Amino acid sequence: MNGTKTRKIAAVYVDVAAEGTDKLFDYEVPDDLVGEVRIGSRVQVSFGSRKRMGYVAGFPESTTAPRLKPILGLMDLVPPLTPELVRLSEWVARTWLCPVIHVLHAMVPAVLKGRYQRVLSIPPDGETSVLLSEGESHLFSLLREKGELLQEEALALPGVTRPLLRRLVEEGRLSVEERVGDGITSRRRTWIGPAMDAEVLREAAEELPSQAFRQREVLNFFLKHPEDILLSHLLAALGISRSTVDRLTEKGLLRREEREEYRDPYVDRSFNRSRPLPLTSEQQQAFDAILVPLRQRKDHAILLQGVTGSGKTEVYLQAISETLEMGRQAIVLVPEISLTPQMVERFKGRFGSQVAVLHSGLSGGERFDEWRRIQSGEATVAIGARSAVFAPFTDIGLIIIDEEHEGSYKQEETPRYHAREVARRRCADHGAVLVMGTATPSVETYFRARTGGYQWVTLTERVHGRPFPQIEVVDMREELRAGNRSIFSRPLSDGLTACVNRGEQAVLLLNRRGYSTFVMCRECGGTVECPRCDISLTYHRTNGTLRCHYCGHAEGVPKSCPTCGSIHIRYFGTGTQRVEEELAKRLPGLRVIRMDVDTTNRKGAHEKLLTAFGEGKADVLLGTQMIAKGLDFPRVTLVGVIAADTMLHLPDYRAAERTFQLLTQVSGRAGRHEMAGKVVVQAYTPEHYSIRMAAAYEGEPFYREECRTRKRHRYPPFCGMFKVLMSHPDRGALMQAAHQTARSITPLLPSGTELLGPVPAPIPRIKDRYRIQIMIKYDNHIDEESEWVDALRRLRTGHTDPNLRVSVDREGF
Repeated sequence: MNGTKTRKIAAVYVDVAAEGTDKLFDYEVPDDLVGEVRIGSRVQVSFGSRKRMGYVAGFPESTTAPRLKPILGLMDLVPPLTPELVRLSEWVARTWLCPVIHVLHAMVPAVLKGRYQRVLSIPPDGETSVLLSEGESHLFSLLREKGELLQEEALALPGVTRPLLRRLVEEGRLSVEERVGDGITSRRRTWIGPAMDAEVLREAAEELPSQAFRQREVLNFFLKHPEDILLSHLLAALGISRSTVDRLTEKGLLRREEREEYRDPYVDRSFNRSRPLPLTSEQQQAFDAILVPLRQRKDHAILLQGVTGSGKTEVYLQAISETLEMGRQAIVLVPEISLTPQMVERFKGRFGSQVAVLHSGLSGGERFDEWRRIQSGEATVAIGARSAVFAPFTDIGLIIIDEEHEGSYKQEETPRYHAREVARRRCADHGAVLVMGTATPSVETYFRARTGGYQWVTLTERVHGRPFPQIEVVDMREELRAGNRSIFSRPLSDGLTACVNRGEQAVLLLNRRGYSTFVMCRECGGTVECPRCDISLTYHRTNGTLRCHYCGHAEGVPKSCPTCGSIHIRYFGTGTQRVEEELAKRLPGLRVIRMDVDTTNRKGAHEKLLTAFGEGKADVLLGTQMIAKGLDFPRVTLVGVIAADTMLHLPDYRAAERTFQLLTQVSGRAGRHEMAGKVVVQAYTPEHYSIRMAAAYEGEPFYREECRTRKRHRYPPFCGMFKVLMSHPDRGALMQAAHQTARSITPLLPSGTELLGPVPAPIPRIKDRYRIQIMIKYDNHIDEESEWVDALRRLRTGHTDPNLRVSVDREGF
């Protein structure tokens, strides 16, 4: 032995947003943290002259650095990330050209990114009479005096080490509470119970003086109800003060216990337990297709294409049940707007407390507690929107993506990942089955299924053989020629009247919120635009304002045209508020529930409105895209689409696909139960193939036509694409930077790769920043380490102008 100490090295991704820091930095693991620091741990390190947070990604055996800085502290007793999630973050960063640290941040709950403290205390009955070491003696003495200590204060005591604290917590002799900023990330509640047997309590009650009748009342309560009770419930039930209970606990007759309790966002909801339903022959085939690779623990992808009302959810539920019986875990992804009370009830009703729900409608604390239930293994099914794909499970058997075509699975901010591709990667790592369910798959998914990339399973019939609703397409140009200047066509107006007279319900879809789309001067043709963005302001009648839906700018309605001074200003277009007003005029007494961003921005509003509609408190549900899918109301027999071709005029190669999907999805809300359904689709271009084929239920012809169009113009799935978006407050500086970027990248591109632009973005200015985009189309298979891809990766930070912002996005795989 030569006495040389072997140092342990940790490779850390440090939270620093600067050029050249998107890489691993080596730090030495101090002796007291050896065994405590693991892959996925969050640590504090010094970086330059500042203290930073970082994530441990590995333990290299050697380093070229002669001297290493030590890790300063460990932030969690249990690492928030698994080794698999750390590897996944590196893959996501390579794939979508973003820093690894941004992906790691996206994987942990937001509350953990704040100021972080760990507080120690003695739980009731936590400290035992066992012989204490010197360190334990110091610690418990100070805790008895102060009540609680910060972890850092405890570690400063002689003889107190991290392994000692960890052991005391595991033995239940210490409790630990995590605090972020001023908020507490765990919820603790006080429980009271008898500390003695019934005979002792009875004797004590008899011996109490007559003036202590309140204490006697409490003891008699526990003689009748010996189980523990929440202190708040006890005080309310007996109408007593806290001091009464305190005196009994001081006498040793009652015991007090602080218990950590997860915040349950559904604590006030009861879910009726459901049992598996008999499967139709088509459902059984779909279930078997999932079961075979599931039992083989084989990475496998399935497109489950089922018409609306075909019972895809029951197939999901039974596949999850099989997954749980194997001791594995399941993730269910649904679009945020489809994460309705109905959807949650189906899963909670089948799997109860095994289900954790993750979505933006929860408070930060509720999301954190649901995430911790997943991490601890209490929850084995995670259901949520896009980010739930990062649920910290360790043995995933099944990932389900419902409505896989939804655009909301694509993150629009860094990291710009697509949940479908991340799910594919996780399934490959875990040997899991990926099920993508939809009535209208994305063109990319359809193409993969048709060319053998995915197994393709179809459900072509509705459950119980219910017929599909009849779809009538109304040409609004003909309505205008016939003298009907109303928002409602005659067939839709007549259908609404008949539907309400029969005591049934209707759903009306309009993909615009507000009152009018824009305000225009009839003399000069000018529109009132946002002063900070190149887009028309939307009129909101509720508060009489014009609002920009991009930057939030609001102003009053002008009395004269800002351009020519004319007083002839008129509202054009149609928003949900205006439709609501027109309904009230046309059908007085009609009960309408309007659902759009304006009416559902408060917590619980979405659920409250849908519950009211489900209980029959309204005749019509009027809304934007959020009502188009996932809803199942037995009395809905009429669906009306006010302006079906709105999206066809957007500068997006997916415009036809999204129109077809939306019409198919919203049509599926009608006639899902015993009563027959009808759909009225209003459009100014009814001849467009997406509208015509959706009305005729011609799914296969639509996808073939769309694929031909995409192939002809070279769009995904026939190529991959990078979009470079650059913005700057100075238009000249932006144009110069954009052309310089294009010139620098073009020589690096391999043959067959096409650079388009720079050109103005579809919205050329937002929040006083001008926007230019460059598009690069490439063959689907590329070397992500190639020089031109690396040049794109460096665009985000490889410029010297502090006012220039560059983002790079990737589409098509």
